[in-house]
Amino acid sequence: MQSKEQIYSSLQEILVELFEIPVEDISLESNLYQDLDLDSIDSVDLVLKLQDVTGVKVKPEDFKQVRTVQDVVNAVHQLLEK
Repeated sequence: MQSKEQIYSSLQEILVELFEIPVEDISLESNLYQDLDLDSIDSVDLVLKLQDVTGVKVKPEDFKQVRTVQDVVNAVHQLLEK
């Protein structure tokens, strides 16, 4: 099982790789839509990449309330605990 720190590190790599977001712009408090300028299509891409990385099937409803990087880390951590 990955720790939240490991999930955060992987998420940073994904955001840099997929969306060319500078790593210094990414913090746990960063809002995915306002601060990092992601849109709904980007969110789908992010979920698909997280599925690849974790090997866990991610349902869209698991990510409905996700707004910040911390929310993503928490959601992925919960999925990995199941």
